[in-house]
Amino acid sequence: MKTTKALTAKVINDAKPAGKPYKLADLNRLYILVSVAGSKTWYWNYRLDGKDLSYAIGKWPEITIADARAARAAAEKLVEQGINPTASKKQAVQQTKVEQATTFGGIAQEWIDQNAADPANPVDKQPGKWSRYYSQQVRNFMGRYVINAPIGQRPIKSITSADIFQLVKSVGTRDKAQGDERKANGAPSIAVLIKQWSSAVFALAVATQPADSNPAEGFKVSLAVKKPKSRPNKALDENELRAVLSALSQYTVKKDGRKYAGQRDTCIAIELLLLTAVRTVELRKARWSEFNFLKAEWTIPGERMKMGLPHVVPLSTQAIALLQELRLINPPAKADGDGWLFPNRRRGSADCMSATTINRALGNMGFNGERAFRAHGARGTASTTLHGQDYDPLIVDSALAHKQKGVAGIYNQGKYLKQRRAMMQAYADHLDSLKTVSDEPYTVLSL
Repeated sequence: MKTTKALTAKVINDAKPAGKPYKLADLNRLYILVSVAGSKTWYWNYRLDGKDLSYAIGKWPEITIADARAARAAAEKLVEQGINPTASKKQAVQQTKVEQATTFGGIAQEWIDQNAADPANPVDKQPGKWSRYYSQQVRNFMGRYVINAPIGQRPIKSITSADIFQLVKSVGTRDKAQGDERKANGAPSIAVLIKQWSSAVFALAVATQPADSNPAEGFKVSLAVKKPKSRPNKALDENELRAVLSALSQYTVKKDGRKYAGQRDTCIAIELLLLTAVRTVELRKARWSEFNFLKAEWTIPGERMKMGLPHVVPLSTQAIALLQELRLINPPAKADGDGWLFPNRRRGSADCMSATTINRALGNMGFNGERAFRAHGARGTASTTLHGQDYDPLIVDSALAHKQKGVAGIYNQGKYLKQRRAMMQAYADHLDSLKTVSDEPYTVLSL
């Protein structure tokens, strides 16, 4: 040892390398070892289990004098408990590595993988899994805001309620586009989902022990973002129906100031929703093989139905005319005569029309805000109109594929088919009567 006094920064900095390593002593057996190459490392000598040992604290100047003395004091407390500070340090380093590997984004991906539908499986409803649409929704938004974002790279154990609060708030109230965002304004509905999904991710982390608590449950979502009011799928009255039908007839006409006109097959999809009162997913994923034009019937497979049972839809002459027109736009595959009615324009025939296409088209037609109308509202419109025309509620519910009370959970799809056919034809005629003179009439083509 070259000194027995407390070390100073000047003494340490002035120390030069020599022909062999030497020590600069501090207090309480703490010292710096100066190597032949000139590096300076803090050590503390101690005795444990009858052995003289040394504890490496770290290098100068990264470890200051105050840091070294604090580390020595902490190590001494471990020794007093019979714990080897070197082994304890290695264990802490290993634990840190494990925590670094167990990130928020990594656990989020694990949660998604456990619950999401297999994208390679064409069946929409897979046992114990989310629907394919919901799975893609979770992948998209959790990927954007968590998995591929800076917060996703952090150890999940380090995430606090304040972090999740800021994440939810930033999504819900932003005033400029971030990353690959298409919209500059906030997305409160997505923000609410991010909090909900983050809570589920932390629940998994707590169960599997990478995390000790669930910070997503540490605050009410209303503190971070104004929760959007739930908007029911609006049923249209006759004047509103006239406006929708008129807008459909004009949607494919290129407007001034617009680069593109709307797609005709999108308009056909919306009209078919009005004429058949099926759910949007049931129509988007329709295939040509499901249609029997001789019987004027469409049989929707059970796996695509909410109740899990096949549903027969009688087709009005107006619906048949639209389907014939659609066959010219999106013809069945030549090999087997099958294929999507509405193939995806971006991803090709491997997938069907996107879940957002129809609602985006309705928004482009001006049905937003107070005039808001969305695809699922076609069912509410049919239900309201048909009940208002005094049709038997059982027949209306059958047309909408509702599970009826008192049928013991078993729904007979063949029941009321004759009555439903007459009712839906009358309903199609009613929609025709609301069209203006300038609207395109339905024309049935010969097959």
